[in-house]
Amino acid sequence: MMDAITKIQTSLPDVFVLEPRVFKDERGFFFESYNQRIMAEAGIAETFVQDNHSSSSRNVLRGLHYQVKHPQGKLVRVVEGEILDVAVDLRRQSPAFGRSAAVRLSGENKRMLWIPIGFAHGFQVLSGKAQVLYKATDFYAPEFERTLAWNDPQLQIEWQIDGQPIVSAKDQRGVALRDAEIFD
Repeated sequence: MMDAITKIQTSLPDVFVLEPRVFKDERGFFFESYNQRIMAEAGIAETFVQDNHSSSSRNVLRGLHYQVKHPQGKLVRVVEGEILDVAVDLRRQSPAFGRSAAVRLSGENKRMLWIPIGFAHGFQVLSGKAQVLYKATDFYAPEFERTLAWNDPQLQIEWQIDGQPIVSAKDQRGVALRDAEIFD
């Protein structure tokens, strides 16, 4: 079944890209955006409990978010537009602690990014508009949500910002990695 999807490792352990097999013809295209059996073969055996949909315009930067209790694994994809999707390893015992991986996801490339529990997640919109969908392994729990500063120099994230990013008030209050609650 793995011929239906290609697994591409990122620079972070446990974070990977899934590239589905897309069937195209004169009518358009078709692909399976989620198949439990294929995902399990790829290494995602978690149960998803919530789907989220985000619509944003160019230079909107969302994140870097995570939940300290009820942590969420996320399977992210873009239906329309293009984003730079970023994961930051917040697992204290990980050899990649504090490192990030950035991947371009788009409606055109149809790639998905798996971000397991223990990582902060955020993205920046590169196109005029983007529709982002993601599946989560636990429910949103605002009282346990934390925000890592997207612009913390220690993270060395190479955002592809053209001008000033559009960041929510909550995300502007994100904390530096050195002050963040992390995962043991």
